[in-house]
Amino acid sequence: MLLTLSLRAETIVLSDFAAEGLSGWAEKSFSGQTQYTIVERSVGKVLAAKSQNSASALYKKVRIDLDKTPYFNWSWLVVEHLGDINERAKDGDDYPARVYVVINGGILFWKARAINYVWSNNQAEGSIWPNAYSDNTRMIAIESGKAHLGQWRSEKRNVRADLRQQFGEDLRYIDGIAVMTDTDNSHGKALSYYRNLFFSSE
Repeated sequence: MLLTLSLRAETIVLSDFAAEGLSGWAEKSFSGQTQYTIVERSVGKVLAAKSQNSASALYKKVRIDLDKTPYFNWSWLVVEHLGDINERAKDGDDYPARVYVVINGGILFWKARAINYVWSNNQAEGSIWPNAYSDNTRMIAIESGKAHLGQWRSEKRNVRADLRQQFGEDLRYIDGIAVMTDTDNSHGKALSYYRNLFFSSE
């Protein structure tokens, strides 16, 4: 999918890997550590994520006003995925690539919300299901399977509309984003790349 923005569009850049590396990003480990490194590809400097029986995420705290910039844009490339696992169960809750948005609950931690946009191993594109570990997290399959392995894919989602559809609330702000390549539950391995993460007004 090719993305075009008008000169009037407002954008909030979240990943300038060429100029900033991983400045502003922090890692959270769930089980071992996925190897996140900045590498040079034909498209420039990108984030490489290599996971082998591990699960850690890179996250950035950033408050986004979805009234002004509701669209989340990113590009990703998957080299290896995990095949025929059950992503709807805890022992198959692994993805070669995912990006997600988070709304903190503050002291009301049970009110936290998250949407994970995933490159699914086998669920059909457009499928939506609750995360196996959290009722407050929804999984949305943006890409699936082997059809586009080894190809850069550019995506765009209206986060505010997705939040409204999934949680029945008109939520104006998100508090952070994350990327994650994880293989700990299925004990497999995956290799993926990420670039061009930003929010936009159109």
